[in-house]
Amino acid sequence: MAGFLLAISFVGLLNLLPLRKALVIDYKLTYPSGTATAVLINGFHTPQGEKNAKMQVRGFVRSFVISLLWSFFQWFYTGGQSCGFLQFPTFGLKAWKQTFFFDFSLTYVGAGMICSHLVNLSTLFGAVLSWGIMWPLISKQKGIWYPANVPESSMTSLFGYKSFMCVALIMGDGLYHFIKLTGITAKSLHAQSNRKHVKRAANEDTVSFDDLQRNEVFTTFDDSKLASVCRICLIKHHCYNCHTDNVPYGKIALFIFAAWGGKDDGVIAGLVGCAIVKQLVQVSADLMHDYKTGHLTLTSPRSLLVGQAIGTVMGCIIAPSTFLLFYKAFDIGNPDGYWKAPYALIYRNMAILGVEGFSALPKRCLELSAACFAFSVLVNLLRDFSTQKYRKYVPLPMAMAVPFLVGANFAVDMCVGSLVVFSWHKMKRKEATLLVPAVASGFICGDGIWMFPSSLLSLAKVNPPICMKFTPGS
Repeated sequence: MAGFLLAISFVGLLNLLPLRKALVIDYKLTYPSGTATAVLINGFHTPQGEKNAKMQVRGFVRSFVISLLWSFFQWFYTGGQSCGFLQFPTFGLKAWKQTFFFDFSLTYVGAGMICSHLVNLSTLFGAVLSWGIMWPLISKQKGIWYPANVPESSMTSLFGYKSFMCVALIMGDGLYHFIKLTGITAKSLHAQSNRKHVKRAANEDTVSFDDLQRNEVFTTFDDSKLASVCRICLIKHHCYNCHTDNVPYGKIALFIFAAWGGKDDGVIAGLVGCAIVKQLVQVSADLMHDYKTGHLTLTSPRSLLVGQAIGTVMGCIIAPSTFLLFYKAFDIGNPDGYWKAPYALIYRNMAILGVEGFSALPKRCLELSAACFAFSVLVNLLRDFSTQKYRKYVPLPMAMAVPFLVGANFAVDMCVGSLVVFSWHKMKRKEATLLVPAVASGFICGDGIWMFPSSLLSLAKVNPPICMKFTPGS
C-alpha cells in the first residue's frame, strides 16, 4: 500500500512542476487557500500578529486538553454494544432509533465550528429529508420493494436505497461543477489566447517592487515551461474550486475503469483508477497552493518542494500504518457501527453501478436516485442564478448527501458547532473571529489523538469497565 501511494504521489508532485512560474507569476492565478495561508503567515510577523498568535496557541492548547480528557472520560462508559455518551438519546429513544441524537463528539463539533453555517444547516436538512422522512417511508415497503429476509447491510435492502440515493446527490453535484468549471476554463483559455503579447520590459514599470521581489525569489531555479493544454485545464480547475474538484475527476475515472474491467475485475479496477486520479490531482493541487503561499511569503520554491516531498513520504508511511491499526482495533465499515467509513461504501457502490449498471439497484431505486440527481442539479442552478441575498439560503447537495449514510447525529453535532460559533460571535465578536479556528482545531486534534491510545487498549484486550446504556422504561 505504501509503495502504491509513493508512486502516484510523487508523480503528482512532479506533474505540474514545469508550470510553476507560468501559473503563479504569468497567469496570476488566485489559489484561494494558498493566498489565505500566506496572508495568515505574513500577519504573524507583526506586533499585533504575534500577540494574536499567542492567544490562538493558548486557545488551541486549552481546547486540545479539554477534548483529550473528555474522550478519555467517555471511554470508561463504552464497555459494550451501543454504550456510552456516543449513544445518548438526547431527543428521546424514538429519535435515537432514527439517529437523531447528540453523541458528544468534539471532532464533529469542531468541524461544525470551522464549516460555514450553510454547510452545517445543509447537513441537517439532508438528515431530516433522509432519516426523518424518506427512510421511514421506504422501510414501510419492506417485503414489497425489497426482500424482507435480507440483512440490513445488503445492497438489495434499505441500505441500497441509502447508498445509491446518496451517490446520486453527489454525482449530480460533481457533474454540475465539472461542466461549470470546464466552461470557465475554456472561457479563460480563450481570453488568454486572444490577449496580445506584451514584452516583459514594458510591464516592469507597472509591477510593484514587492511583486518584482517575489518573482525574483520564486524564479531562483529554472524549469521547463512546456506542458500540455490538459495540464493547464487541470490546474485552472484547482485554482477556481480549491481542493474539491478532484471528486468529479475521480468519479469519471471510476466509471470508465469499472465499465472497462467488466464483471470479474471491474469493481477493483474502478476503485484503483479512481484512487490514482484523485491522488494525482490532490497532490498536484496541494503543491500549487503551497507555491502560491511561497510566492506571497518570499519562500524558496526549492524549500517548498523538498518539504512537500518529505511530508509526502511521511504520509505514505503513516497513513497505511494508521489505517491498519484502526482496522485491527475497530469495526471499520460496519453500517451500524461508529466507524461507518461512508465514503468507502459510496465509492464501492459507484463501482458496482459502473459494472452492473442499473440492474444493481433495488425496485424503485432508479427513479428515486434520478430524482435526487435532478434535485442536486436544480439546486446548484438555483444557487448560481440567485441573487446574493437569497443564495446563502440555498442548501449544498454535497453536504446534504453525507448524512444519508452517516446518520443524523453527524448533522446534529455539526449544528451544535454552528450554535457555539453563533453564540460566541454574538457575545464577543472580535475574540470569536480570532479564536474559533484555533479552538475548533484543538477539539478535533484532542479527540483524534485519543484514538491512538484507545486503539492500543483495544488491541491489548483492555475493555472499558462500565456500559452506560438507555432502554425504554417499564
